[in-house]
Amino acid sequence: MNNPFNNKVIAHRGAWKKAGLPRNSIEALKAAIALGCAGSETDVHITADGALVINHDSVWAGLQIHENTLQELQKTKLFNGEVLPLLTDFLKIIQQQSKTRLVLEIKPSKKEKDWIKTIAQKVINAVNQMQVQPLIIYISFDYEILKEVLRLEPSANVQYLNGDKTPALLKQDGIKGADYHYSVFKNNIEWIQSAKENNIDLNAWTVNKEKEMNWLLVKGFNFITTDEPELLFKEIEKYFTSGRK
Repeated sequence: MNNPFNNKVIAHRGAWKKAGLPRNSIEALKAAIALGCAGSETDVHITADGALVINHDSVWAGLQIHENTLQELQKTKLFNGEVLPLLTDFLKIIQQQSKTRLVLEIKPSKKEKDWIKTIAQKVINAVNQMQVQPLIIYISFDYEILKEVLRLEPSANVQYLNGDKTPALLKQDGIKGADYHYSVFKNNIEWIQSAKENNIDLNAWTVNKEKEMNWLLVKGFNFITTDEPELLFKEIEKYFTSGRK
C-alpha cells in the first residue's frame, strides 16, 4: 500500500486479521510489510535449548516454551502450515526491506533472574548478526529486560509497556518510548504533553475502534498499535485530508 500520509501504523502481531492468517506468522509479517505499516509487533520467547521463537503466549500446543526444545515445539504447525517461526526467520524478512520496523516484545519469564541476561544477549546477538539494528524497536512489560538491553546496546530503541512509569522517569532511565494501553493515557492525560517535552515516543495499544484511533491522532501520538491496520490507514488518511492537521 502506498501511504503518502504520516505513517503511525503498528500491526499488532502482523497484519493477520483481514487476511485470515495466524497471528505472529511469517505470512502476517509479510502482509504488514506489503500494507506499508510503520512497524509490525511480535513476541519472542526462548526454548529450553536456547532457540528464540515467535509466539505470543508462553505455551505452544499445550507445551511450556521455556521447558521444551525447539524440535518438540515445532512438531505442531500453525494453521497455515508454517512451523513455529524463529526470530531469525523474522529478521531475514525485515532485512530485505527498509520501511517497516520489527517491534519486538521480549516476554517476561518466571525463571531465575539470569534468564533476563540470557534472552537479552541472545536477542541482541541475533539482531546484530543480521545488521538490522535501525529497524528494531524493543518492547517489554519487564523494565529490567529493557534496562539489560540498554546495558548491552546503549543506542537501542527500547519502549516500556506496563504503563506505571511517567515519561520523565522513562527519560531518566534511557527508555525511548511510552508504549501503553490507550486507557493509561486517558487516565493520565498530562503524560502526553510530558512525553513530548521529554522527547519520549508515544504509542498506544491495542486500538481497534475509530473513536480511539481519532482521539490518539488528535493528541499527536507517534504510533498506534492495532489489529486493524487497514482501518487505521483509512482513519489517518481522512484525518490528514480533512484539514485538521
